[in-house]
This record gives sequence, C-alpha cells and structure tokens, in this order.
Amino acid sequence: MKREDIEKLLGQEKAAYLLDHQSKTIDKSALHLPNKKFIDKIWLDSNRNLPTLNNLSRIADSGRLGGTGYISILPVDQGIEHSAGASFAPNTAMFDPENIVKLAIEGGCSAVASTYGVLGIVARKYAHKIPFVVKINHNEFISYPNSFDQIMFGTIKDAWNMGAAAIGATIYFGSEESKRQIVEVAKAFEYAHELGMATILWCYTRNSAFKKDGIDYHVSADLTGQANHLGVTIQADIIKQKLPENNGGYNALNFGKTHKKVYSELTSEHPIDLTRYQVANCYMGRVGLINSGGASSGATDLAEAVSTAIINKRAGGMGLISGRKAFQRPLKEGVALLNAIQDVYLSKDVTIA
Repeated sequence: MKREDIEKLLGQEKAAYLLDHQSKTIDKSALHLPNKKFIDKIWLDSNRNLPTLNNLSRIADSGRLGGTGYISILPVDQGIEHSAGASFAPNTAMFDPENIVKLAIEGGCSAVASTYGVLGIVARKYAHKIPFVVKINHNEFISYPNSFDQIMFGTIKDAWNMGAAAIGATIYFGSEESKRQIVEVAKAFEYAHELGMATILWCYTRNSAFKKDGIDYHVSADLTGQANHLGVTIQADIIKQKLPENNGGYNALNFGKTHKKVYSELTSEHPIDLTRYQVANCYMGRVGLINSGGASSGATDLAEAVSTAIINKRAGGMGLISGRKAFQRPLKEGVALLNAIQDVYLSKDVTIA
C-alpha cells in the first residue's frame, strides 16, 4: 500500500496526520522493533523452551506477513463474548466454524484465534494449515442479570491435543475478579509454555468507575499501559490491547500511582504517541503489541482498520488482530479488508515514527 492509496482512502489531511507525525516522546531507537530475526534477538535469551520458540516462529512465518516480524490474526470468540446472534447474524456463514478458518487462511492471516469448540471441530483438517490460537476463557454473557467475568472453558492439555500453536486468555484488570483471573491465567500460561505453546493475553481494563464525567478511561493510555505491564509480567508472549483514545485515567479517577512525566514527556495527544506508551509497557517492545480492530461500523470499516494499522505500526507495535470488521461481511470483502491491513505492514511508505 503506497502513500497515494492511503491518501485516497483516508483523505490527504488524515493521511498526513498519521504518516507525517514524528514522535518526540519515547524515541524509536529505545524500542525493540518487529523484525524477521526477533526470535533470535529477543526470545533466544528468555526462559521459553524450544517448542514454544518453534510455535512463535510458526506464527511469525505464516500468512502474507510471514518473515517480516509483523503478524495479522483473525479473532472469532465473539460468539461467546457477545452472543452468536449478535456476532453472526450479519453473516450467517460464520455459524459454521470451517468458514471462520477458511477466512483466516484465504485472508493471509498469521493465525486464527477462536474457541475450543470452533477450532476443535475442524482441528484435524486445518491445525497443520494455519496456527491455531485457542481462547481458554470467556465472559459467557448469558447469566441474568448480565455479569462480566472471565471463566475457564477448557483445559490447556485439550488445546495442545488439537495442535494449537498458542493459547489466548482475557483478564479484566481493575475488576473485582481480576485477582483470581491473574492467578488463573498465570498458571495457564506457565503450563502452556511447558507444553510448548505460545501465549497471547487480551489485556483489558474493566470497572464502572473507569468512566467519569462522560469520558471512558478504559481506553486511556496510562491505564491500558499498566494493564500491558501486568500482562507481560505473567509472561504473555504477545499482548492484545485496544487502541488508546485518551489519557490521564489515573489523575481523573484519583487512584493508584503515576508520574507527571507520563503526561508531559512520555506521551502526547497524538494516537501514535499514546500507542507508543502501550508499547513501552510491553518491555519496550520485547513483547509484541497487537491492537484490536474494534467493532464493525459498516462503510467506514476499511478506513478505520487501515488507520489503526498505521498507528500500531508507526508506534512500534507488532500487528493487528481484527475480527468483526472482517467476518461480519462476505468472504471476498473480508479477505480484502484483512489484506488491506497487512498491506500497511508491508508498505515501505509507512515508517516508524
């Protein structure tokens, strides 16, 4: 994807805002940026065993971004997280698990992330064709009244038996249940590493108090950055985080601890600088940051996905994990959207800020 293609899609003003920004917060020279030798440069000195390194390599070498250091993952766990009706009614083909995996393969993805049921029912046909990421916990979202908690849905051994390259889990940092979730997921990640599977953490914040004066600080750079830092502490190999939309959560909510330099020197109002702070909290990029693609908005999905990919890449991130924007539309359109995201990471015109 060349600059003129991005300008045509986003408009010259927004394209310039994203492509011409030069970060004056955390210098890119301090970051461990994605590259084709990141296994040798980052993970070879770690405590990860050889089978885990093999599976990290398999994910990094798969799909259209294979060998670049960047990854593109299709996540489809929304059938549980948001209900199957809410997720698949726009495209009923996705009620069939095989079509989820086919979209990931035809879309040139590095991996497909989904539930035990979705991946297990087609494992013998596809586990050797594309890396599987088995999502081990979910918010089941059918209890009445609705509750918000991540509970385990299967065993790590079951994920290993279906040939998974990695497991994925969610923690709701800041929630009443977070302490239990941290312990559960930390133990699960330890066992997954013993069996040679990589680990990906959906690193979300959740607490009703994080919304104040009409501002949602669940997506503030300082709070999501700290969630990332907790995620890498329990040895996630890849962090999935929402794109930051604001900052100053600690100060607005008047809790925890922070430092004035976080806001005066380490971040700015620009989304690339806010995302770079998320990268910094992933051990300066030693652990890759992938940002989520967000909900489907319809006609603006392609532009939104490309914008998110540009922000992530220029900030020093590792890639994008985009689901609803791709799977809630016909296969050909979903493939095109995934390819457009990947084209950002392949583009020489999109540089590190």
